[in-house]
Amino acid sequence: MKVTPASEHPLTDDACRTSTGKTLQEWFAELDAKHGVGRRDAIQWIYDETGRGKDVWWPTTIWVLYEASKGVVNKKDGLAEGYHLCATKTVAASVADVYRGFTEAGHNSWLGCNPATEGAPFTDDAGNTGTWLRLRPGKDVRIAWRTAGTAHPSMVDAVFADKGGGKTGITVNHARVQSREEADGLRSAWLAALDALKKQLEG
Repeated sequence: MKVTPASEHPLTDDACRTSTGKTLQEWFAELDAKHGVGRRDAIQWIYDETGRGKDVWWPTTIWVLYEASKGVVNKKDGLAEGYHLCATKTVAASVADVYRGFTEAGHNSWLGCNPATEGAPFTDDAGNTGTWLRLRPGKDVRIAWRTAGTAHPSMVDAVFADKGGGKTGITVNHARVQSREEADGLRSAWLAALDALKKQLEG
């Protein structure tokens, strides 16, 4: 799964002001004044303040950059909470078939790595590495992930849900991504991978 790290917007004060009405530093000052507001509430507040646009790209980015400016990291692993991204797709196939397509030999060529075995490491065709941490057939998959060329791990959860009418919804949540560039690259890569899986299963 080829990941091309590239931010959707320049991470500059000028770009932030154009999109949100304030510079990053102005947002940081306002967050300072809120005295310890948590991640979810802060992002929601910024989202409300910026007019509730079509997505939360800037609100999330402002918060993650704010935490970075304060040196906030997880005490257990020393990494920032970082970015969380989501990719979804509906496939005209059963949950069992979609799960098998995501995990089994001969099916997951869309991902370009070896078949899933719980606890086993993998390397895909683009050099991304990881471990299949949890496999619950027909339900979900958890993967410890490291994007090729990056120094830090992240976490993937893929959930499979029966949508009725012979259709299955796949939701891929990718968490603890350490840079905006990698997060945007991963979202594009996951969407492309899920498109490939859909094409493969639907013929």
